[in-house]
Amino acid sequence: MRIGLISDTHIPTAAKELWPQVYDAFRGVEPVVAVWGNGDFRGWQRTVPPEDPRLSEAKVLTVGDLRIGLVHDLQLPEHPPLRTLDGQMHHYFRGPVDVIVRGSTHAAEITELKGVLIVNPGSPTFPNHQSTRLGTIGFLEIEDGVARPSIVQLM
Repeated sequence: MRIGLISDTHIPTAAKELWPQVYDAFRGVEPVVAVWGNGDFRGWQRTVPPEDPRLSEAKVLTVGDLRIGLVHDLQLPEHPPLRTLDGQMHHYFRGPVDVIVRGSTHAAEITELKGVLIVNPGSPTFPNHQSTRLGTIGFLEIEDGVARPSIVQLM
């Protein structure tokens, strides 16, 4: 299974719409699952329709035995005892997950913490909070219960 990862689009503030390269890269991906981010709020008010069941703060996608948690702003690094990876997984996903897909930083990253694969696809429109330009997206290839992440620089 091939899952496309995108975060921090900041449409329409960074760019009016997604670049055509994003659509080209995502041809052939299988699931589309979304969570809201900080750009979906103005002040304390959410700007996405609250009745839209497709969006929430966090979600868990289960592929076989693999649990993939999606959330916009997973706070790292840890600051025990108040903020730990285990505590955040319990808060957002109601338990442990194998993979976390996060955003917020606009910086592409693939790392592992305490046996959990953490992937941030960066931003396709405003990478590293620097300027509006072609940025990055990501993919998760899942085969035989193993997730293989990748980051793609849009050209």
